[in-house]
Amino acid sequence: MRSPQNLFPETVMRQIVNPRIFTTFALLLAIGSTRAIMPIAAFAQAADPLPPVPTVEVGDPIERVLESGLMSNAADGKFHAERVISRAELATILVDTFNLEQRVTGNNEVVPLKDVPKSHWAYGKIQTVLRTKTMTGYYPGEFYPNQRINRAEAMAIFANAYGVFQFPTETIDRVLAMYPDADQIPTWARKSMATALYEQFVNLDNGGLIKPLEPMTRGDMAYVLSQYLTRLDQTAPLPWSSEEFPQNN
Repeated sequence: MRSPQNLFPETVMRQIVNPRIFTTFALLLAIGSTRAIMPIAAFAQAADPLPPVPTVEVGDPIERVLESGLMSNAADGKFHAERVISRAELATILVDTFNLEQRVTGNNEVVPLKDVPKSHWAYGKIQTVLRTKTMTGYYPGEFYPNQRINRAEAMAIFANAYGVFQFPTETIDRVLAMYPDADQIPTWARKSMATALYEQFVNLDNGGLIKPLEPMTRGDMAYVLSQYLTRLDQTAPLPWSSEEFPQNN
């Protein structure tokens, strides 16, 4: 049986695979399944089942997002990091960050909304997030564009747009168990939040608290985006070395 590093040489994988996709592939191997390329027991002896993501060192998040154009200052020239993000603002940020217009293929059907007329400043972006199912309305025909969004909702939605890792339940539990207030995360958001936390998109307080039910601020969003932008600049690390695998001839 050939070992994974022979099947997928590191140099080849780094050239042909998007860093995020490669990280997902590495995670699936690292977590293991009954269909893994090599036996689970052999891999468990070779590496930790959940390889750590290298710590991301970034500069000032606000400066980073302003330079990228993903967020901008208010009319008064200030960023106002303390202000809460609305659903309409989040929709706009997601469309611009992930180029969601490119995901809308052959679907030009207008989603009727009672509370978002065509004259609304974010009408087009909101239509895009609905068509791509990146976000959904609360009730049929209502998006609630001005409603404030909490941290769990915003970060889970961001993770969904980014691509949620298909962690098994035990791995999700393991990731979330590291945070004292993880029990406050809504059940529907646990898998997405596990991805966001694993990828270090979440700004924690000094006590390691997620504060999932607190409002999502512009400062919070700047942190998420700066981490994401830094991830894009990195080459995805291998969670193993070639010496860790037994050679089967």
